[in-house]
Amino acid sequence: MTRRPYRKFVVVGGGTAGWIAAATLIQALKGRIGEVELIESEEIGTVGVGEATIPPIQFLNGLLDIDEIDFIKKTQATFKLGIQFRDWGRLGAEYFHPFGVYGQPIDGVGFHNYWLRLRANGEGGVLDSYALSAVAAKAGKFAIPPKTLPPGVPGLGYAYHFDAGLYARYLRDYAETRGVKRTEGKIAKVEQDPESGFVTGLTLTDGRRVEGDFFVDCSGFRGLLIEQALEAGYEDWSHWLPCDRALAVPCENVHPLTPYTRATAREAGWQWRIPLQHRTGNGYVYCSSHISDDEAAAALLANLDGKALADPRPLRFTAGRRKKSWSKNVVALGLAGGFMEPLESTSIHLIQTGALRLLSLLPLGGHDPAAETEFNRLTQIEYEQIRDFIILHYKATERDDAPLWRHCGAMTVPDSLAHKIELFRSRAKIARYDEQLFAEPSWLAVFLGQGIQPRDYDRLADAPAYDEVVVAVRRVGQDNAGLVSRLPTHDAFIAAACKADAMGV
Repeated sequence: MTRRPYRKFVVVGGGTAGWIAAATLIQALKGRIGEVELIESEEIGTVGVGEATIPPIQFLNGLLDIDEIDFIKKTQATFKLGIQFRDWGRLGAEYFHPFGVYGQPIDGVGFHNYWLRLRANGEGGVLDSYALSAVAAKAGKFAIPPKTLPPGVPGLGYAYHFDAGLYARYLRDYAETRGVKRTEGKIAKVEQDPESGFVTGLTLTDGRRVEGDFFVDCSGFRGLLIEQALEAGYEDWSHWLPCDRALAVPCENVHPLTPYTRATAREAGWQWRIPLQHRTGNGYVYCSSHISDDEAAAALLANLDGKALADPRPLRFTAGRRKKSWSKNVVALGLAGGFMEPLESTSIHLIQTGALRLLSLLPLGGHDPAAETEFNRLTQIEYEQIRDFIILHYKATERDDAPLWRHCGAMTVPDSLAHKIELFRSRAKIARYDEQLFAEPSWLAVFLGQGIQPRDYDRLADAPAYDEVVVAVRRVGQDNAGLVSRLPTHDAFIAAACKADAMGV
């Protein structure tokens, strides 16, 4: 195929994935070195269950120069300081995965090692008291931190809960204002070069034809381009992540609005709870081998905070990823690229990182096999690292009250995860790799929260005098408590700073 510059980028599918792709592309191209067209059909619904996010979304908003308060108002957003887990390690147990850090390293040694030293002597208290986000979440407090904090002052790590439909609408307005062309229609045929197999154009059901140089497949599970046309293949991870269905339903709000997501383990999976300004999002992710759809719906509806506002909406999936997310002149984002259940709110993040990775390897000069290979290499690493973190929640359990949990507790996990578990159990050390999404505090929260206790800790933590360690650790807890005591409640902050109107716009 003749090499020529790529000037026309076509995004297939709307929703969160499509409009993130369109917005990031048009912002990078500035309308000067390429054009962007998005094709979507109002007749085709979007999954839209990714209402909870993680802190890196702030980078995306910054890249797009999005005003935070305007974004919150127009998406009915609330703030998220972390995730509360109930009944995962064992029935009746609860722990919190906070955004941010636990204290600060002392003499280059991780803070948790000093806490473990104190705990071995019956001191130190609860680890959560040393994470500012966890203390604020427990108190129901929040305020957007100042953009510039003095050295040594901890900031609140936070993300957002928002209405996925309103978020897609917000990004659509953003993208169209900057020059993205939106085409309404359903795709009837994918046209390919007979020799190379590269996609050359799309024919719509009404006969219109859309040509392009490069295509971004955001068509959801069906993978219209990446799978149906290019047959990229799919790597199935259901032997590690057996949940294969979900039901989603909104319900009326119950105040106060908690500044965190809740994930409650159920008999055959887990239930999410995501508070927004105008409603609460709920869902049950479950394994169809262990519960019927009707039983799952009944369990979900029986555990809502308020009155259901719709019937539960079903979703079927297979956990895993495309074997190639970039094939020829097509990149798949969102569900077209793979599915990671939303336990740690990574769905939108994977769209974001895929879009930014594409920008970093953008093929403006025509097809670049090296860029394609690098994109696929980095995507594989990212998916597998997130996969291992999610598997940990299922594997590290003492529950034996239901078949699903007995299976998960006994299953063999990837070698990469088995190594992490053994290293932490041996000496409280967390193995991390370059550019890994979940940092040491996240792994620490889940390891300890689900009952994996280290046999020892970093003995360099024994170097300072014991009394000095007591004072240093205690000061962190006192400082966090003092900072949180001065914060407004989450409800009060939203009411004063970013309350949406009745229509969310």
